[in-house]
Amino acid sequence: MASTLWDEYQVSPVEVALPGGKVGMTLRAYRPASELTPTDIADREDDDAIFAGRTGRPMGVADEEELPEFQWTKEALDEVAAAPAEDEVAERVVESAEAEEAEEEDDEDAAVSDEEVPVFLSHKGRLLLFLSAKGLADFVRSGAPHDMKQLEGWAKLAKSVKATDVVAGEDDAYELDLVVENLRGGPDAWDAELVLRAGEFARDVSYALRLKPVMVALSPGSPLDDLDDALRASEGGGVGAFFAKRKLKKIGAEQASIGWRSVIGKISGAVDWRD
Repeated sequence: MASTLWDEYQVSPVEVALPGGKVGMTLRAYRPASELTPTDIADREDDDAIFAGRTGRPMGVADEEELPEFQWTKEALDEVAAAPAEDEVAERVVESAEAEEAEEEDDEDAAVSDEEVPVFLSHKGRLLLFLSAKGLADFVRSGAPHDMKQLEGWAKLAKSVKATDVVAGEDDAYELDLVVENLRGGPDAWDAELVLRAGEFARDVSYALRLKPVMVALSPGSPLDDLDDALRASEGGGVGAFFAKRKLKKIGAEQASIGWRSVIGKISGAVDWRD
């Protein structure tokens, strides 16, 4: 009955183990981004500071006093006055380029809006984790506010959920509590499935909760993303696996474990334990 219920509404129970011995249950779904309103993080501590330098401005942006002041010279003014036609052509070229760029951005925005993204049983930027299946089922039926209430058909699902339905499948269980200790053991001890699955959950929850530090830490090209790529390739077999294993040996166990400890700490800090 449980799997049929979840399949019908395209929602899945998820089990997450976090440091400290706590194991919690929540719900996750995937929907087109255009159908979802992001969780409200207005009451959560601002984490935009990671994108700023010591002055508070975005990194790479110079101070105003460092920018040279532009001044028109007589020669430049004479040149502009003598060639109005060229200016008009230039303006038309710029306008055309801007129009094409705007059209491309609109196409990209449309593509992004159709992309399926994760949404969790969360509220105001915090992940709701329940210590028991009964606690989760009671909460869902209670009508209390949360981000999943915006899903189509949610009211019918909520009325049907029982504690016996809240069982996470093997693919929906994550052991974040084991990741740091495993990485400390070095490349020969690293459990690829454990780390890769933790990365899957961390990317989903960081997007859904708008946890920018975690999104940045796991973004394409980051050290932790490179670690994922190497672990994935090492499991593939063949020549690629051989070179991937060599790459893994060059990745520092300390760097990997510290990076993941920070990620898990940010996620843990955004959890609202219930029951």
